[in-house]
Amino acid sequence: MKTVFITILKNHTSETGVENVFTNDLIYEFTRSRKGALVGMDKADAILLGVIESMSIETISRKGISTSLERRVAVAVSLKLKDRKGKVIWSVESISAKEVYNVAFDKIATEKNRRDAISALSKRVAEKVYNRLTDNF
Repeated sequence: MKTVFITILKNHTSETGVENVFTNDLIYEFTRSRKGALVGMDKADAILLGVIESMSIETISRKGISTSLERRVAVAVSLKLKDRKGKVIWSVESISAKEVYNVAFDKIATEKNRRDAISALSKRVAEKVYNRLTDNF
């Protein structure tokens, strides 16, 4: 396979818009690593489809009983690469990654830290996907 079309990932989480973040990072990883590898659906040798299966956030350290200091966000993504006839030629279930972020006194700062952690996860998952996919070809 020389060319790929990447569809927008499906989002099975409650995190609004995360599908765009993950899809954009996948696209970036493919264009950064292989110039000309991404094309429109009508010209692609294969189509990469995926689902963000889950995203969870848990407290990992506390200052007191009800005060969090750090949280961890975890994500799992499943992907399939199909040829032009729809045959699955590569798939991976539940690629996962985790990222820790600080909880600030300010809710806005904490939200920014959470979004930054999700962004870091997305980039890491995109790298994993690209490496696993290209190692097999």
